[in-house]
Parts: sequence; structure tokens; C-alpha cells
Amino acid sequence: MNYLNKINKKTLKYFEVLEPSFPNWLIKYINTKELLKQQYISVTCGTIYSDLFDNNYFYSSLDHSIAVALIIWHFTHDKKQTLAGLFHDIATPVFKHCIDFLNGDYITQESTEDLTHDILKNSKEIMSLLKEDNILLSEIDNYHIYPIADNDIPRLAADRLEYSLSNALLVHNLLDLNDIKEFYNDITININEDNTPELSFKTKKIARKFVQLTSKLSIMYRDDKTRYSMQLIADIIKELNEENIITKNDLYDLKEKDIIKIIENSKYSKIFNIWRKAKRIHSSNELPKNVYYVKQKAKIRYIDPLVNNKRISNICLISKKCIDKNLKYNMDNYVYLNFKID
Repeated sequence: MNYLNKINKKTLKYFEVLEPSFPNWLIKYINTKELLKQQYISVTCGTIYSDLFDNNYFYSSLDHSIAVALIIWHFTHDKKQTLAGLFHDIATPVFKHCIDFLNGDYITQESTEDLTHDILKNSKEIMSLLKEDNILLSEIDNYHIYPIADNDIPRLAADRLEYSLSNALLVHNLLDLNDIKEFYNDITININEDNTPELSFKTKKIARKFVQLTSKLSIMYRDDKTRYSMQLIADIIKELNEENIITKNDLYDLKEKDIIKIIENSKYSKIFNIWRKAKRIHSSNELPKNVYYVKQKAKIRYIDPLVNNKRISNICLISKKCIDKNLKYNMDNYVYLNFKID
């Protein structure tokens, strides 16, 4: 089976923007057992399953990984960097960053990455393909070593660019394909302040529009209903794990729909289904009584891209205000649904 033959046409059109000439050598890696597991994991960290959110487009963790690889290939034509991008989320469990919340890593949201090396090393299929291409495991098991693939916030890299574009286009319907093309066709590689290569914009106006978009997305990634949802899922899974109903391995071996079935057959089904059908979240600076609540910060994702060789926040007041507003978003309140704990 070739996974590319079953992808939604809208996703394929998006891929074609990222790289018009799909690198056929990549297909054999995409269709490995370990990567194909990622097709059942939504990038929305479980929020797609609740009426609190309007998103209903299933863009998978595998789709994201392929798109990251296409961006890297488009700008570098380097197989090692491209594969590092393709494999960067291979250790992602169901509900994605909810499991980082489960692990207590709600600020950096990188706890699951520790398994990347072992998953790759233990895959006979992937290791055989790497040997055929004369590529070492150490050259592709950590995308952080390639600044075009990943770098520190608030810089722009393939991973950060990809989830910004795909979330805006497919998940939240904030842009159309022509908007994506406008952003993408304005991107090039420049050398940043630390003398390392970085994706950057050529045009100030387009970079400003990108900052306005990503500042809006950044708040959506950590708004009240999102933090509540991710912590709720994490807490339910934690309880089921402690009750020996769900194992850590299940988070990697089962599909999200399978875990949902387990939850719906558990004593947590009532609060889970109330969350699934909820239309609005409640927020208060006072401790709510007799309800499940969340009071949790989350990772702040923001981008302050280069325009040629200058950070846009240093040359554009509008962009700086957008970034500052994003960074000041309040995550101190108690967040809850009107569901009384028995």
C-alpha cells in the first residue's frame, strides 16, 4: 500500500505547493510500518473530537511529517536533513501533545521525542533502507541538529512553518491555497545572528501578514478550551493507566478511535462525552467548586521571522505589537465545564 494514494486531495494539493516535484525516493520511507502508525493521529491533540472546536479536517501526524520533509527537500535537496524531518514525530503517541501534558511537559512539549532513536533503531525495515542509501542512524534521528528543520523559538524552521501553514489552511480554514503560495514563494534561506542558516522572508509586507497569522494561531494553540481539553484527555489516560486499563504501549500501538472506545466504556465516559458535546468553556479567576477544572500554562509558540537579515519585530511596529499581544495572553484563570463531580 502506498499511503500517498489515500491522502485527501486537498492535502495533496497543499503538498504540491511545498514541493511540485515529489521526491520519489522518499516514498519507501513513508510506507514503513512505524511511520504509517502516524496516519491515525490527528495534529489537533484530540480537540477534533469535541464540539468546542470547529475543526473537523483530519490532518494526521504523518501528513505533517511528510510536509515537513517536503519543505526541507524543497530548500536543501539534502536527503539526510529531509529524512530527519520525516522522522521527527515518529515517536508521537495518540492525542499528540496531550501525552506531554500527561508527562508533565506542558511547557516544552518534547517529552515523547526521547523514543525517536529507539523506534528507528529497532525497525529492521527503516534500518535496511538507511543502509541501502548509505545513511547513518545518527544522521537522521535528531532533527534538532539541522537548523532548516528545527531551531529555537522564535526562529522560523520547516517544522514551525509547516504546522503554521497546514493549521491555517486545513484545520482552521483561515487561509486558502493562494495565501499559502504567497507565503511560501516569498521564503528563502538567510544567515541569522548566530551565523546559522534560517528560513526567512524576502518581503516585509508578506512577513507581517505571516506574523499576524501565526500570532493568532499561537493563542489558539493554548487558549482556555485547548488547555482544558488537552489536560482532560491527559488526566483520563493517566487514571486509566493507573487502573491498568490503558498501558503506555497502547498509546503507540492503538489508534485514537480505539482509545476513545476504551474511555467511553470506562467510568470517565460521562465527563468525556460532556466535553465532546460542549459548546463553550468557562473561565474564572476564582477557584470553582465541585467541578473538574484546569489551571495550567502551556507552551508559547510564536515566530519572529527574518526579513532578509533583520527580525521583523525590529523593523515593523505592527508585527512587534502582534507578537507582544500574543506573549501577554493570560493563562492564569481556572478553566472548567459545568459538570459537577459526584
